[in-house]
Amino acid sequence: MIKFAITGGIGSGKSYVSSLLEERGIPIYNADLESKRLTVQDEGIRKELVALLGEDIYQGATLNKPLLASYLFANSDNAAKVNSIIHPRVKNDFHRWVESQKDVPLVGLESAILYESGFDDVVDQVVMVYAPEAVRLQRAMKRDNATEEQVRARMSAQMDDEEKRSKADFVLMNDGIMPLDVQLDDLVRFLKKGK
Repeated sequence: MIKFAITGGIGSGKSYVSSLLEERGIPIYNADLESKRLTVQDEGIRKELVALLGEDIYQGATLNKPLLASYLFANSDNAAKVNSIIHPRVKNDFHRWVESQKDVPLVGLESAILYESGFDDVVDQVVMVYAPEAVRLQRAMKRDNATEEQVRARMSAQMDDEEKRSKADFVLMNDGIMPLDVQLDDLVRFLKKGK
């Protein structure tokens, strides 16, 4: 089984590409969604977040997102502390998920912060979904009903797309001009070769 990651900047179309791959029968683990699920459901994460931030971090079965956000954005050390609690458990969950995928040649891991979280070490190949910044900006503004300033702030918090692109094993151009179908066929052939 070959494990690959799908990453890219905000508005690049990672989730869209993931859905197209799932339509082709390739299981995809969405690290961003699973991390949100685990932050609420995993007892170890809950215990450590309560120890770090106090009982108010959870309101019953709900995460107090404003409290977490204010802590995270106060300084980079805080984000590192929270990530050190959540990321290892997401990695473990991904490994369990991979083991549950029987008789499939390829499995994917979708992650917006693949390199930042150190998740690139659990996959064999990295696929970068790339789109020009202007395209990504417009997509994210429309999708999130956000201002240009808000989207640019989120973009600046992520690793630069050119750096991600240079580290990737395969780049998919998702600019709305180049057809994705042919690129996805090439990608699947590339991945199945294990190169």
